[in-house]
Amino acid sequence: MADPEAEDRKPHSDEARSAFSPPTGVAPPGPAAADEESSTTSEFALPQGLDAPHPAGPEHGGSAFSTPRTYSARDAPPAFTPATGVPLVSLTKDAPWQDRMRTMLRMPVTERPAPEPVHKEDESGPAVPRVLDLTLRIGELLLAGGEGAEDVETAMFAVCRSYGLDRCEPNVTFTLLSISHQPSLVDDPVTASRTVRRRGTDYTRLAAVYRLVDDLSDPETAIPLEDAYRRLAEMRRNRHPYPGWVLTASGGLLAGAASVLVGGDAIVFVAAALGAMLGDRLAWLCAGRGLPEFYQFTVAAMPPAAIGVALTLAHVDVNASAVITGGLFALLPGRALVAGVQDGLTGFYITASARLLEVMYFFVGIVSGVLLVLYFGVKLGTQLNPDAALSLSERPLIQIAASMLLSLTFAVLLQQERSTVLAVTLNGGVAWSVYGAMHYAGGLSPVASTAVAAGLVGLFGQLLSRYRFASALPYTTAAIGPLLPGSATYFGLLSIAQNNVDKGLVSLTKAAALAMAIAIGVNLGSEISRLFLRLPGGSAGGRRAAKRTRGF
Repeated sequence: MADPEAEDRKPHSDEARSAFSPPTGVAPPGPAAADEESSTTSEFALPQGLDAPHPAGPEHGGSAFSTPRTYSARDAPPAFTPATGVPLVSLTKDAPWQDRMRTMLRMPVTERPAPEPVHKEDESGPAVPRVLDLTLRIGELLLAGGEGAEDVETAMFAVCRSYGLDRCEPNVTFTLLSISHQPSLVDDPVTASRTVRRRGTDYTRLAAVYRLVDDLSDPETAIPLEDAYRRLAEMRRNRHPYPGWVLTASGGLLAGAASVLVGGDAIVFVAAALGAMLGDRLAWLCAGRGLPEFYQFTVAAMPPAAIGVALTLAHVDVNASAVITGGLFALLPGRALVAGVQDGLTGFYITASARLLEVMYFFVGIVSGVLLVLYFGVKLGTQLNPDAALSLSERPLIQIAASMLLSLTFAVLLQQERSTVLAVTLNGGVAWSVYGAMHYAGGLSPVASTAVAAGLVGLFGQLLSRYRFASALPYTTAAIGPLLPGSATYFGLLSIAQNNVDKGLVSLTKAAALAMAIAIGVNLGSEISRLFLRLPGGSAGGRRAAKRTRGF
């Protein structure tokens, strides 16, 4: 008969035993201990035996922005004050709104002065989403019109402050606009965004948008939100100030004037004008078929080059290189180049990279069209001389007149207002006069001469824009037309087509240096005007640098 005690002493199976089960003779833990082991613990928990303090009143839900229970206004320590004191921001009302808004936009949010009370339609005022939507639509028109990213942010900030939204942060990239408004530290922010899908050059519409922002920034003219929407809708519906045939004729005259600048005569003027007008019509045909702008530039660059090659094959005694160079002047993307470099200098590197990449694609399209024609011209036995660039004749009066005609036609192509055409025409003549005096008479390098002339263009353009409280683009973009590196671009392409790659790359590098000199000169001239003229916020320790570029 088996012993029961011996059966109990036999080892059980793995299912019946566990390494964590208490051994025989040890009492199992009580329910209190089991609860302590199963409950979660924290290193911030109070140890046993220590009573937790209990508030006298009922406990309310806390917040990171709520005042602590131990805070007392009577026993509060003195607030921190820097050794230099708290800067006083003085924003004079007689300064342009661009300067006032740019000064505040470069400040931290906590240092910006509160907006003045505005006249409201009712106690609640306009809805915040509606104000942000109006701000984004205005910024879209400015960015699509070629305005710099910093100026777009300045205008958006001005619109928000005109309706009492002071804690706003606009953000501008190449294709995306966004703005965020936070009423206070404890309120949730409201954010809205808008995508820019179409771009068009219409400086008349750009000037109208600036007038709207100027009226909104004026505290004496309280424009209701719906009236601002109505004016914005009228700007979108307005037709361009110049018809299509005027634009085509202006493109031809621009090419003819550019050919005279590089040594052409009357026959060259007519040939360059015909080539540019034919290229413009072909580009419009491609645009109607929905082709991208890259192919439009490629097609537009081919007729001037083909006319130059045809004149050489026909043994006509003309400067065919001047014909091709004049046709290139009408296609070089000077406006996008200046805007891209300006965005890079002011700290908007993403937008600047996108703009410069767009310029590179346009330039590659022009290069492809001209190289294709020159390649077939060389195969047919055309004798085009790349060294003709060294034998340019100096004709000061004729070249100054041609530069003014070039700026005039360029202003028409940019759809500028008729009131600004005369000013930009004179600005272009001054730019070429300074360039010719420094390069031809003074013997300075073309890059340095171009930079100085472009700097004067930017300075005069900024002064005129401050006088009229408008954008500086209508006064500067067309004026830099005579300085564009058309001849250096053409002779570089011609050298490459004749298998002289090294010489062609040197000429194209010179063209890139001239383009950068134009862009930097225009921006530097604008900054010099802001540096020496009276700006708001001068008592706050000087003008602040552009954001993201303050350095250490």
